[in-house]
Amino acid sequence: MGRYIALDVGDKRIGVALSDPLQILASPLQTILRTSDERALLEIAGLVDKHEVEKLIVGMPYSLDGTIGPQAEKVLLFKAKIAAQLNIEVVLQDERLSSVTADMKLKETGKKSARLKEKIDAAAATVILQSYLDEVLLNGKISQLAPPSF
Repeated sequence: MGRYIALDVGDKRIGVALSDPLQILASPLQTILRTSDERALLEIAGLVDKHEVEKLIVGMPYSLDGTIGPQAEKVLLFKAKIAAQLNIEVVLQDERLSSVTADMKLKETGKKSARLKEKIDAAAATVILQSYLDEVLLNGKISQLAPPSF
């Protein structure tokens, strides 16, 4: 099994999270400064190769009412660029409130940092990826992992 990577795509930064090889647990990996799409795509491609990623999950910032707003349009354009450059499956995952959840979890640790925004981006990507992994487990994979019942 290959790993999955998730992205929390913002205008200035892209948070990145990575799954374990069994595709059960998500962990923050890094934050990419988005100085240009070309540079960001090269970094993402490098991470995909380095970590032998088989699927890339992109957080989709739907509006709270489920509609596609201006930021979601930007994410869709970036997703199209990723899909055109990489030879792996690229899927969208609803990310509503992922940054809020990540911020709350970081504050629970009690740590304060000047790099909190970078940590929030990678933590938000982790929330996105873990949500995706949990959905996959609940929709079929879990039956493969559970022992047979007699």
